[in-house]
Amino acid sequence: MDAADIDLETIQKLADLASEFVVSYGFQMLGAIIVLILGWFVAKWVAGLVLKLCQRTNLDVTLSKFFADIAKILVLVFVVIIALGKFGITIAPFIAALGAVAFGGTLALQGPLSNYGAGLTIILTRPFVLGDTIKIQGVIGIVEEVKLAYTQLITEDGEIITIPNKLIVGEILHNSNANLVIEASINIAYGSDTKKAIAIIKEVLAGNQQVVDEPAAQAGIQNFADSAIELGYRYWVPTKQYYSVMYEVNELILSRFNEEGIAIPFPQRELHIIKQTG
Repeated sequence: MDAADIDLETIQKLADLASEFVVSYGFQMLGAIIVLILGWFVAKWVAGLVLKLCQRTNLDVTLSKFFADIAKILVLVFVVIIALGKFGITIAPFIAALGAVAFGGTLALQGPLSNYGAGLTIILTRPFVLGDTIKIQGVIGIVEEVKLAYTQLITEDGEIITIPNKLIVGEILHNSNANLVIEASINIAYGSDTKKAIAIIKEVLAGNQQVVDEPAAQAGIQNFADSAIELGYRYWVPTKQYYSVMYEVNELILSRFNEEGIAIPFPQRELHIIKQTG
């Protein structure tokens, strides 16, 4: 028997095995595929239904998406179990294997798992929600999305900041809801009318439509410097207009001070020269 005959015999055996497999398990495979396809659409439908129900009850968006994702995963798990049952496969060995793999991979996955645990804590306790302005880990931004592994912030410039959730939980968190405070100051000469200057600042802030009414803007004497009186003012604006409003307010205050004759002094020092005679 030459090599060509051996190859033909091998191919024939493989074809017979494939044919036998198709005959024996063809309907099971077809049934499993159909179950998986239908299960995928059912899982999406259930997730959408859960999301709508949560939205009707005015539940937080992040929490609503979390419940929808959990419902989708649970449906898919049951679908996979049913599909495996089409082949007569029990899931007990798989559960045992998954347990062993999970135990062995705990240390390797410690970072991602801690992010997921922290994400679950954030979703359940809700220290912030979508649209809030938070300051954490030295960055400030509007909460754009909260996932199990990370939280995304967006800045006024449209930059996306991604923070692992484990760096959020347990840290000092500043949440100013939808707005951000602007704190600024300006110096005026000691001979100037401070009440008039403070009134101008409050008038400028009240006339700007981007400055929110609650919390109310504040202005007053902040400090007595060596050669000037320092006036401080604080006001809240939508986070996405932080810098544009600050520049506009500062420019208008300076313009009004010039119009009303309120002097902004230059830093100055007095030197006394003592002449000593020998």
